[in-house]
Amino acid sequence: MHSVVEMEMTLFVTNAAVMRRAARSFMHVSVGTMLLGLSGCGYYASRTAHKAQVIMIGMTEQDVQACAGIPTKTQTVDDHVKIFEYQRGRNIGTATTSTLIPVQSVVNIVRDVGGGDGNSCIADFRIVDGKVQDVYYSGDDDMLVGTDGVCSSVVRGCVRRAVPSGSPPNFWKTSAFMQPQPARQPAASPAAAPAMTETISGAAPITPTVAPGTALPVKILAVTPATVPSATPVQAPQTAPVAVPATNATDTPQK
Repeated sequence: MHSVVEMEMTLFVTNAAVMRRAARSFMHVSVGTMLLGLSGCGYYASRTAHKAQVIMIGMTEQDVQACAGIPTKTQTVDDHVKIFEYQRGRNIGTATTSTLIPVQSVVNIVRDVGGGDGNSCIADFRIVDGKVQDVYYSGDDDMLVGTDGVCSSVVRGCVRRAVPSGSPPNFWKTSAFMQPQPARQPAASPAAAPAMTETISGAAPITPTVAPGTALPVKILAVTPATVPSATPVQAPQTAPVAVPATNATDTPQK
């Protein structure tokens, strides 16, 4: 009798220990899975959005509409510049909460700490002479991990399939947390104005008036003086007198 009771007590204690260990393992696995899911929620979407800001540079407006769709708005700035604007949104589902792990509470904490989970995107493409010059994102477009992840729904079709008119990808410029920055263009030095030379006969040099801060071409005036007759009269050369020797007279005898 005692042996049966002792056996039942041993089984009960053993089962309780096994259940506790199983509960701890389940808790660890669930928490790890939840954190892994939260870390992946937005990371790849953000990289996709930022990758598009690299490979879509130079893409023709026809290819943009082919891979991203018809823009929501189109603005013509001038004869060379157009703006394509796309507006997209997404639905944010509610996480399933169990009695052991308050998943929704953890998600809410992550949203509050990380700046929230956005649900709208405004993507603007600047088209210059028929090709994409810049890609900009705005709106409440940040997901739980990364930035601009909501905008991936606009450019996903242009990233997943190569477009001939686009630019090659650059792994080092693609991040989930920072937008790729365009290379700074060196400041163009002002070109030297060509020197202009004018020849005015019989005129004095003219100095152009230059206002402060205004670059004007430099004119070099060469003056050719007119021929002026000399004031000193030209004297005719004097001929030195020629000395003629005197001739002795001859006395003629008188008859």
